[in-house]
Amino acid sequence: QVQLVESGGDLVQAGGSLRLSCAASGSIISINTMAWYRQAPGKERELVATITSGGATNYEDSVKGRFTISRDDAKNTVYLQMNTLKPEDTGVYYCNANLRQWKYLSPREYWGQGTQVTVSS
Repeated sequence: QVQLVESGGDLVQAGGSLRLSCAASGSIISINTMAWYRQAPGKERELVATITSGGATNYEDSVKGRFTISRDDAKNTVYLQMNTLKPEDTGVYYCNANLRQWKYLSPREYWGQGTQVTVSS
């Protein structure tokens, strides 16, 4: 059984910073793309940033230059460094991972439980 556990969400003032972490555990062979999504109240979940197994990154336009996604494969962990936070960054942030396990032939996608980020103005 694979688990993704996020941490690092908090209440912060506009202009502040937070670092989110997401650790994957279980019978994992390798992790392909990892990503962060967020869902604001009353809105659909949206993709924030992705990072491939080779380290290539991609960002949603509104976070470019402010957020940085990174990963530590030795720890099966993905991070999201968020700087210059804005009230519109408020939401529940979810970790997503596409990974290979010993008991399945094809990669599968998993989600974390989410961590709340609140940015006050």
